[in-house]
Amino acid sequence: MNAPQPAQELRHSALDGYPLVSTFYPAESDEHIVLAGATAVPRGFYRRFSEYAQSRGLNVITTDYRGIGDSKQGSLKGFEMEYADWSRYDLAASVKWASERGRVWIVGHSLGGHALGQLPDPTLVNAAFICGTGAGWHGWMPAPERYRVWLLWNVLGPIMTRVRGYMPMSMVGAGEDLPMGVYRDWKHWCGFPHYFFDDPKATHITAPFTTLNMPIAATVSTDDLWAPPSSRDAFFKGFTNAALEAIDITAADMKVKQVGHMGYFRPNVGERLWPRMIEWLATKGMNAE
Repeated sequence: MNAPQPAQELRHSALDGYPLVSTFYPAESDEHIVLAGATAVPRGFYRRFSEYAQSRGLNVITTDYRGIGDSKQGSLKGFEMEYADWSRYDLAASVKWASERGRVWIVGHSLGGHALGQLPDPTLVNAAFICGTGAGWHGWMPAPERYRVWLLWNVLGPIMTRVRGYMPMSMVGAGEDLPMGVYRDWKHWCGFPHYFFDDPKATHITAPFTTLNMPIAATVSTDDLWAPPSSRDAFFKGFTNAALEAIDITAADMKVKQVGHMGYFRPNVGERLWPRMIEWLATKGMNAE
């Protein structure tokens, strides 16, 4: 493994001009991983994985989407955006930035899988290793999580957003606060068993997924309450032309007590999972040390 170079803060613009803040982990290669993070999760959560990939000779860029982390500008109250903006403008800008400097792969978490077909030019990406992406519908979740999520969407969420003007996810211990547009769209799509693929008004988003043909590893842990295998399978049915590999892992396999929805990028799980990620990407043409 290589001695890591210092990480660099990167200030750049989304494809629509919105100012973004990213972190770039440089390496002596032209291989780039774009970390496509989860909803409400700031880029710092992915630091340990990024440093691991960097030590394998891979450049990594992690980005705070607009309204999140260091890309948040002022109060979220009154901040207008659509959930899709994170994918088609913010993540897409990081993919474009990396593609101008070398070859690109995506490592994604939750929303990161939803974003793949929303990229304006997915041909810039060679392959994607995705963790914890599912359809979001509470019916795929085991009890009692399905009841907690139903309560969040149908009781707590409407009350909190009406009072605050945004979704205070931090109040329920579920990451950073969300702009109203993100909450609105996310809640709407999570009401469908196959997420936005079931929404007749979302064909402008879903149509490109039918032509997406990159290799994708869709990985979930069997104890991921938000994205169990059934939820993963329901969502990825919309990828009708992709070279998809559905991979299930278990806490026992990772030699930990729990993986859950966030554990994929925690070091105790990463000790065993991250080498597998890099090895899979290497089978798709990535050169890792």
